Amino acid sequence: MAVVFEKPKGLTDAVLHYCPGCTHGIIHRLVAEALDELGVTDRAIGVAPVGCSVFAYNYFNCDMVQAAHGRAPAVATGVKRSDPNNIVFTYQGDGDLAAIGTAETVHSAARGENITVIFVNNAIYGMTGGQMAPTTLPGQVTQTSPYGRDVEKVGYPVKVCEMLSQVDGATYLERVAVNNVKNVKAAKAAIKKAFKNQIEGKGFSLIEVLSTCPTNWGLAPTKAIEWLEENMMPYYPLGVYKDKTAE
Repeated sequence: MAVVFEKPKGLTDAVLHYCPGCTHGIIHRLVAEALDELGVTDRAIGVAPVGCSVFAYNYFNCDMVQAAHGRAPAVATGVKRSDPNNIVFTYQGDGDLAAIGTAETVHSAARGENITVIFVNNAIYGMTGGQMAPTTLPGQVTQTSPYGRDVEKVGYPVKVCEMLSQVDGATYLERVAVNNVKNVKAAKAAIKKAFKNQIEGKGFSLIEVLSTCPTNWGLAPTKAIEWLEENMMPYYPLGVYKDKTAE
């Protein structure tokens, strides 16, 4: 009997710890499938910091490095420069990448480091209890913004792809989502292209993936998908924000 669907070789058999309805598991699969299909899983090295992705080393079937909160791009830079044959990726949440790790992200892009950044944006601090994040939407209720994010007091959300599109060293920036089959396929294509760019030595690529957090949003999984579509996607439009490879 022909096999039509199976677990990627790039994933281990470990059971994921993520909450029901969380889309981290989908994103993990897409990363693993891309590495497998490009034939580079055996020389891939992932870097995961603190956050919901903290146990990523249990799930990806490749070498992994644990980084301090926000420092994944800096660690990835060292890993890549120590052996350019490595295929190096970071897997980071918005509370990590767009807050304590902003400088590392911006300067890695500015230097044009030949790494791949997978940026999971669920508009909240997931692991630590649902606090307001740099990406929390205006008016969004969180544990630390019980009356909704007040932009007059705490400022506006950080739009990472838009910000990095102004950085000359960045090569490829795309925002995707995993809310339906069509967008999952598009997300995989973007992730695969980002890794292909690295294989070909084309520089810094970042894929921002809009993701759900049903637990901290206080929603059922299906309602969380609807909330993402109705609120996050209008504020964070999907699309390619920079692609030097197409120039």
